[in-house]
Amino acid sequence: MDQEYERRLARTPTRPSLASPSKRPPPASPTASPVKSPVSSPHKERYGDRFIPARAGARWHINFNNVQENARSIYAARKARDNESGKDGLAYTCLLKNELLDAGIDDLRSQEDDSSRRVLSPAQSQNMLHYRSRRTLISEPCSPYSLSPVSGPSQALLRSPRKAVRKISKAPFKVLDAPELQDDFYLNLVDWSALNVVCVGLGHCVYLWSAHTSQVTRLCDLAADGDSVTSVSWNERGNLISVGTNKGYVQVWDVAQAKRLNQLAGHTARVGALAWNGDTLCSGSRDRVILQRDVRLPSTVPERKMTGHRQEVCGLKWSPDNQYLASGGNDNKLYVWNMHSTTPVQTYTEHIAAVKAIAWSPHQHGLLASGGGTADKCIRFWNTLTEQPMQCVDTGSQVCNLSWSKHASELVSTHGYSQNQILVWKYPGLSQVAKLTGHTYRVLYLAMSPDGEAIVTGAGDETLRFWNIFSKARSQKESKSALNLFTSIR
Repeated sequence: MDQEYERRLARTPTRPSLASPSKRPPPASPTASPVKSPVSSPHKERYGDRFIPARAGARWHINFNNVQENARSIYAARKARDNESGKDGLAYTCLLKNELLDAGIDDLRSQEDDSSRRVLSPAQSQNMLHYRSRRTLISEPCSPYSLSPVSGPSQALLRSPRKAVRKISKAPFKVLDAPELQDDFYLNLVDWSALNVVCVGLGHCVYLWSAHTSQVTRLCDLAADGDSVTSVSWNERGNLISVGTNKGYVQVWDVAQAKRLNQLAGHTARVGALAWNGDTLCSGSRDRVILQRDVRLPSTVPERKMTGHRQEVCGLKWSPDNQYLASGGNDNKLYVWNMHSTTPVQTYTEHIAAVKAIAWSPHQHGLLASGGGTADKCIRFWNTLTEQPMQCVDTGSQVCNLSWSKHASELVSTHGYSQNQILVWKYPGLSQVAKLTGHTYRVLYLAMSPDGEAIVTGAGDETLRFWNIFSKARSQKESKSALNLFTSIR
């Protein structure tokens, strides 16, 4: 090989520099991060290398506080969103628990009943997280052909039906004029029959309004006798109506024939309360007496007189089994009578104002609700089987009427001084489901439709207002007791 060629190969190659030797940057320290300096323009930002960026002047204490504030604002926004759409938030929470903790929640309805209930205890959650790697062994097997990215329980959870959202309209669906409707707390001038006909006493007359045809019929006029209507009540079949008068008479009318069948005397003052029990009719009067009579017998047959109240009787209601009669009076007393007693078998004296509002629960045997007047303002619940008081709620205004829902453990109350409102309560929690307003006077009269969905209210503002408040769907869960034979029939 040529010696000159060998010397050229052994010579160390040197590359020409783009910068002059005088402008060459000093060698970087082995502990410092290499930083590029600006070349031409001073506006170019200084930046570090791709692996160890320069963090000079990061101000971590300020940035960390900003992160916490942002996290709090995000949490608050998420909480507000969950409050607005609680159902979606609950479904999302259950879905996360299924996928992360193998909670196995496959039905959303069970979680909606008590959304605040903890699905897993802290110890169970720790165990689930500890055995997270064994999820494929304990999870419900999915189909190998499934295209869903979530597990089997989560798929069932997403397919599970939800409860329908309860919406109660704040406005009445119908308003009728009711001229000469008396603004008197002690009268009962509105009732709704099983045949869907509303009866209302206006001054000297009794009018009927058909909910099917919206036709109005005048049943009777007491002006010729110089009398006025103080109470009305339908019988259970809806073919007879009893009318209490200011002079103390009780008239029984056949609605189909528009004919008066009987006029019962016996009271010496106005009759403000009436209650049917089959063919037996009870009437309460200002003369402090309750009379019980069989309308099939002639008026000459002596009646059964029930005494106990010291002032006017303004409320009468029979229990659902037709065995007990509850009466309320202006003497602040609530009495319970049986079918054969002439003196009360139970006495409740906790109210401090007149007791007109009375309602027996159709869902719980022996449960009685009563409401007090302006000085009391309370709804009280009684267990007539043990004669013990139960819950009590202060409504803040005079309680004029009470009525239980036929399909759920709820009741509606109407009020006078000073709110003039209609409240829907959920029992036994006594939480308010809805508040309805619109009447400008005391809501003194209340009746429920035969299907149990609507109510009609009357007030001294001379209007009748119809509201949709209850649903036919039962809110209570079906009984899973082994004693319930209907659940095991095949």
